[in-house]
Amino acid sequence: MTPRPVSGLRTVRHLSFLAVWFVVVPLVGALALVVLLSGSADEVGTGFFHALRNFARQQPIPLGILAFTVFEMVFWSYRHVLPGASAAKFGGRGGLPRELRRPFEGARHAIDEAERILLRRHRDIERELPKEARDELTTSLEELKSAMAAEPFDPVRFTSAREKAEKDIDTHLGRFRKGELREYVESISVAVAVALLLRAFAVEAFKIPSPSMVPTLQVGDHIFVNKSAYGPEIPWVGKRLFESLPPKYGDVVVFRYPENPSQDYIKRVVALPGDKLEALDGRPIINGWRPPECKVGTYSYAWGEGAMSRHEGDLVVEYLGENAYLVFYDRALGADARTRPSCERDVDCEPGLACRSGTCGDLQGPFGVQGEEVWVMGDNRNNSADSRSWGGVPYANLKGRALFVWMSFGSKGGVAWDRLGVNVMGRPKLPPELSHLQPAVDRCFDERPPLSETTPPPPSSSR
Repeated sequence: MTPRPVSGLRTVRHLSFLAVWFVVVPLVGALALVVLLSGSADEVGTGFFHALRNFARQQPIPLGILAFTVFEMVFWSYRHVLPGASAAKFGGRGGLPRELRRPFEGARHAIDEAERILLRRHRDIERELPKEARDELTTSLEELKSAMAAEPFDPVRFTSAREKAEKDIDTHLGRFRKGELREYVESISVAVAVALLLRAFAVEAFKIPSPSMVPTLQVGDHIFVNKSAYGPEIPWVGKRLFESLPPKYGDVVVFRYPENPSQDYIKRVVALPGDKLEALDGRPIINGWRPPECKVGTYSYAWGEGAMSRHEGDLVVEYLGENAYLVFYDRALGADARTRPSCERDVDCEPGLACRSGTCGDLQGPFGVQGEEVWVMGDNRNNSADSRSWGGVPYANLKGRALFVWMSFGSKGGVAWDRLGVNVMGRPKLPPELSHLQPAVDRCFDERPPLSETTPPPPSSSR
């Protein structure tokens, strides 16, 4: 028996059908949806649609991935009736009963598999299979093709031919098929390769082990990080693609700790290259300018053991650049800003304190931010080891920008369901025991100052 090669035209049509309906169309649809929902950053409003538009602006990548996946699922469900499916030998044939669509598709796959084996292993097959067996296999395959192409379609004939062909393929070509273990290994290898590529260039998961970002991130949160936000990093090379994507004020970034690159840290960007940074009782002063803030109330959380395990302090919304976020000042670990006197000059303050933005306080700095680096702080300002202690974070150390919480475990080990899906860069969600503060948080976000009042002055106009 002479093997018949797989039709090149059929392969091209099949691959083209897959590329169009399961790559191009879902990708275009996902991009269009993200662009449509993103709208203008200056829009204000309330309700579900407004929240969805905010999410699209702040987290376009996860929304795009979700939309792409949904489109894929919908198209796969209707793959038999999509335009071009019949020409691609993908969707069966016209007039095919619904219950036979999947067996019909399976029959096509069986024929393709048999013809691939016959093409690639024809010498082994001619040497090991008797002529009678090769003729029997040829006859059953031709009968199955004839039954599939018959006009009118005969379901009984098709079912009988399919069962006979599948039996002959298994009997005569079974030894030449890929073993089940090999198929599993290949499938797992492909999945691992895809996962590694996604982890290297797109999304990586991280766990929050400490309270330095409370209340934005809680201990036990597991988050996804967008690794392409500042240009995807080329593994083992230390270079980035599209290096013209620098961090912005207020970004929550994951980075390799400069003093020990094997450790990953997560903090918020508060100063960019060229800035002069100071900190007054934990509040950043950027080029002589202090970010506006909105008071929320008294916040508390538990961490550690013993008498000092309960932490209580002031919760405010800080506005920096395009971002607004919660900041916590622990009264037990830092100065109580409510007792600080106002001032005009340093001499108006107690010894050891400085006057900045009309308030006396404990001053750190000034620090000069060098090129190709950012300075970061934790949102838990009095309980965070950050740039105030060890300096700037080089661009080369940045791994990505935080996306959202995909899993979270509370202090008692159970799943913290209220944390799932929390947008790290979006409007924060307080724990249930502090839900009475949520209206104040929402008010502060709704009354956000215009961008001109939340953007630091350039370094050249420092005052």
